[in-house]
Amino acid sequence: MRVVAGDAADTVNLNCGWTIRNEARGISLVTDFPNDIHSALLQAGHIPDPYYRDNETSLDWVHEAQWVAVKTFDLPALGTGRWTLTLTSIDCFTQISLNGQAIAKTENQFLRYDVDITDALHDGENRLEIRFLSNSAKALEAHDAFPFELPYLAQNCRIAYNNFLRKAECHAGWDWNIALMPLGVYGDIFLRQSRICRLDDVKIVQHHANGFVRLDVTIYATGFDLAQTDVAQADVALEIDDQAVGKTVRILPGENQIELSVTIDNPRLWWPAGQGGQPLYDLVVRVDQESVHHRIGLRHIALLTAPDAIGAQFAFSVNGRTIFMKGANWVPADALPARATPAVTRDLLQSALDAHMNMLRVWGGGQYEADWFYDMCSQMGILIWQDFMFACNHYPGSDRSWLNLVRKEARQQIRRLSRQACMALWCGDNELVGALSWFPETKANRDRYLANYDRLNHALEEAVAEEGPDIAFWPSSPSVGRLDFGDGWHDDTSGDMHFWDVWHESKDFEHYRTMRPRFCSEFGFQSFPSMPAIERFTEERDRNVSSPIMDVHQRNIGGNSRIVETISRYFRFPDGFADMVFLSQIAQALAMKTAIEFWRSNKPRTMGTLYWQLNDTWPVASWSSLEYGGGWKVVHYLARQFYQPVLVTAQPDDATGDIVLWGICDLPQGISLTIEATQVSFDGAMVSAGTFSSDIPADRAVEIGRLSAGSLGEQSFLHLDWRQISGTLQGENDYFPKRFKAYDIAEPDIEFTATRDDDGHEILSLRSDRPALFVTINHGGADILSDNCFTLLPGRTKKLHVTRHREIVHGGIETSLAKPSITWLKG
Repeated sequence: MRVVAGDAADTVNLNCGWTIRNEARGISLVTDFPNDIHSALLQAGHIPDPYYRDNETSLDWVHEAQWVAVKTFDLPALGTGRWTLTLTSIDCFTQISLNGQAIAKTENQFLRYDVDITDALHDGENRLEIRFLSNSAKALEAHDAFPFELPYLAQNCRIAYNNFLRKAECHAGWDWNIALMPLGVYGDIFLRQSRICRLDDVKIVQHHANGFVRLDVTIYATGFDLAQTDVAQADVALEIDDQAVGKTVRILPGENQIELSVTIDNPRLWWPAGQGGQPLYDLVVRVDQESVHHRIGLRHIALLTAPDAIGAQFAFSVNGRTIFMKGANWVPADALPARATPAVTRDLLQSALDAHMNMLRVWGGGQYEADWFYDMCSQMGILIWQDFMFACNHYPGSDRSWLNLVRKEARQQIRRLSRQACMALWCGDNELVGALSWFPETKANRDRYLANYDRLNHALEEAVAEEGPDIAFWPSSPSVGRLDFGDGWHDDTSGDMHFWDVWHESKDFEHYRTMRPRFCSEFGFQSFPSMPAIERFTEERDRNVSSPIMDVHQRNIGGNSRIVETISRYFRFPDGFADMVFLSQIAQALAMKTAIEFWRSNKPRTMGTLYWQLNDTWPVASWSSLEYGGGWKVVHYLARQFYQPVLVTAQPDDATGDIVLWGICDLPQGISLTIEATQVSFDGAMVSAGTFSSDIPADRAVEIGRLSAGSLGEQSFLHLDWRQISGTLQGENDYFPKRFKAYDIAEPDIEFTATRDDDGHEILSLRSDRPALFVTINHGGADILSDNCFTLLPGRTKKLHVTRHREIVHGGIETSLAKPSITWLKG
C-alpha cells in the first residue's frame, strides 16, 4: 500500500543511489532499488549472463555470500511526530541499521516491514545500511535446528531446504526454473512522518444486494505512545462515488481498527473479460494527515461447491452468473526479480487476454505479486486464483514462531489484496496433500506429517475466516474439499483436479478424454522454446536434443526424452534439430487442444481449465505457452482458438464410433450458428460433409450433429467453420481421426505475397494447392498476427496482418511480413 502524506508530513523516497559491497571479493557498485544482487552484478559486468549455456552453478557464490547495501540521505529537520521506514518487499534475511544503530531484522520476503526509526534519525546526513545474509545458509541452519526431518523435492530444488524460509520456493529451482536463490529489495523503500498514528492497511469487503453495494472498510492504523495527557484523536474519512463519510476516533498506542461503511446505489458492476466491462471507482481513505487512493471494481464472486448427482460442483459465479474459467497458471515473470518489470508483466498479461483467458492462478511456489500486477489484472478483467505461498514440500508448521510469521503474512496479504476486483479465490497451498505420500519419511509416519500440515493449513483457514474477505477459501489445490485428504489428481467428481497422467506417465493425448473434471487447475505438456530463443542461450554445437546444454535447460527428469518419444508416437521423425523443436511445439499444442476442447464440451460438468503454465522465468524447455521473453509458442496461438468464446469441436464417440459435433458458447447470452463441415483430402480435394444449424445456449455445451465413423476417407480430415446467422465468420477447427504419421502428407506448394494496405500496414496473403497444416509465420518473433499456426486449405486465400507488436526484450528478434519465415508440418 502506497501512502501519501499530507501537507504537514513528509515522505522521503529512498529507492535510488545505493552502494552494494562485497568486501571478500572487492566488489563495490552503485545501483537503485527495486533490484536484486544478481541483476546489479550483471549490469555492472561482474558476472556473466546466468541464463547462457551452463553458467548457473558458477554463480552459486553470489547467494552463498553476505552483501551490504548502504545509502546516505539528508533530512534538514526532523520536525514533530514519528518517522517510519517502510520496506514493501525485501528478500529475505537482513540486518538493518541506521546511523550505526540496529533498527530491524527481516526474515520474510512476503511481508511489508514498517519500522519506527525516530530515535535513530539525525538532522542532516543519515546512513542506512542493509546487510543481506545468505538465504541458502539460513535455510541449512533452520533445517539443522528442526526436531525432525522435513523433506523437500530435491529433484526440483537444486539448493536445499528453501521450504524452511518465507521466500519464493522456486528461487531454489523447480522443474522449469533455474536455481539462483536471488536476494535483494524488490519493492519501494521510503520514509514517512506521521503525527498521531501511521496508516498501515485498508481492507475492503463488498456486500451486494439488489440495486446497491455496501462497502465495509476497515482501516488499520498504528497509534504512537505520545506520552500525552490528552486523549489522542484523529479524523478519518472515506470518499467514493461523490460520497464522503467520516468521523473522529480515539487513537490508542498499537494497532487500531477503524470501521467505515458506504452504500453505492445503482452500481456499475465489474465483469471478467468476455462477460462485460471493467468499470473502476476511485476510493480515497484519509487518516489524520495520511491518505491512500485505490481504484476498485464492484463485483460479487462466489465459489459454488454444492453436492450434486455427480459429486460436488466446482464453479465460479460472478454477479450471479456462473462462468467457465479459461486460463493458465502464473509463475514469476523472471528468475531475476529486477527483470520482472511492469512493462514485461503487462505484455504477458496482454497475451493471456489475447487468448481469451479470464483467469490466472498465481501458483503457490512463486510469490504474491506487486500491487501493480493486480491493478493490471483488475483493469483487464483477468480473475486471480491466489495460492498462499506453499508448494509441494513440507514446512515447519509445528514451529510456533514460524507459524506466527505465516499468520502475519497471511493477514497482511488478505488485507492488501481485498481492494482488487480481480481477486476470486484464496487457496491454502499447492499439492501439499500429495506431498504427504511422496517421501520415505512421510510414508513411514504419515500421522506426524499430516498433523504438521494441518497446523499450517488451519492457520491459513483461520486467517481467512477472521479477516473475512468477500471471496472464498479453498484448502489446497488439488482438493476434493475441506478436511478431505483424498486423491485430487484422479477424482473427477468433486473439487479441483491436477491431471498429470499424460505428461508424467507418458500416456496418449487421447487419455485426456477418460477424465471429466469439475475444474482442472493444473495439467500440461512440454515443448522446447523456439529456435530464435534457443539460439540466444546456446552455441551452434549445443543445438542437439541430447547435448549437455539442452539438458541444463530442461529441469524435468527425462523431459527431453519424453518430448522426443511423443513426437515419434504422433509424427514421422523430423530431419533435423529445428524440425524437432517445431514438432515439439505442435505436440504440446495438440495435447492442450485435445484436453481443453473435450473438457469444454462437458460444460457444465466441467467449469474451468487452467493449464500449466502461462510463462517462463528463463529460457528452458517447459510447459509454458509463452516462452522466455514473452514470445508466443504454437500452443498459445492454438489457445486463442480453443479458448475462443464460441467454439465448435468434433469429438469421437467411443461407443458408436461417430464423430460428434459440439457447440460451446461462453458469452453472456447464447448464439445461433450455421456450421459447414468439409472433408479435406491431402491430395487437395474438398467435399461437403454437411451443413448444420444450431442455437448454442450460454449455460451448457450442446450436440449439434453427428457424422458416421466411415464418412471420412482414409486420407482425409474434417474441417469445420461456423458463422452467425448474419454470415459473420466466427471460427474454424479441424478434426483428425488418425495420427499425423498415418497420413501421406504431400509437400504443399505455398504461394505468398506481401503488400501494404492504405495505412501502410503489412498484409501477407497465402495460397496453397493442397492442405498445409500448422502453418506458422515468423515463429518466435515479436509480432502477434491475426492468425497463426493454422490450416491453409487448398485454393483458399489466407490474409494475415499484425494485430500487436510486442516490445523486444532480452534479445528477441524483429520480424517482417514482407520477408516471412514460413513453417508447416512436413510429411
